[in-house]
Amino acid sequence: MQKYTLTVLINEKVPEADRNAIFESIKKDFGSLTGEDIWGVRSLAYEIKHNNKAFYAHFEFEAEPDAVIALDKNIRLNEDIIRYLIVKRKDKRAKRQLTKKIEEKIEAKEETQVKTKKGKTS
Repeated sequence: MQKYTLTVLINEKVPEADRNAIFESIKKDFGSLTGEDIWGVRSLAYEIKHNNKAFYAHFEFEAEPDAVIALDKNIRLNEDIIRYLIVKRKDKRAKRQLTKKIEEKIEAKEETQVKTKKGKTS
């Protein structure tokens, strides 16, 4: 299972009951919901589909890649969702391991350069 984040902008004119139904239909496609943050109505930086404001919601979840494809399709079909963004999150542990490997390579390169400089001066 991969970790993902989803940010959804819903037309502000959608009634609360319908908005909650949209959230429930989105959540059913998640493998497991790890975080939910409802931001509420906010102004948009620029007009989107003749709207100056939208209702923002942010979700963090884990799912299989196939489930995310289905989620993407379901979101696209909903006309009340004016924008959305699904992002695959990287594992912090893997990032730390990669950083450690890079640091080791840099240290090895520096040691090699020091040895070659000592060999040239002798």
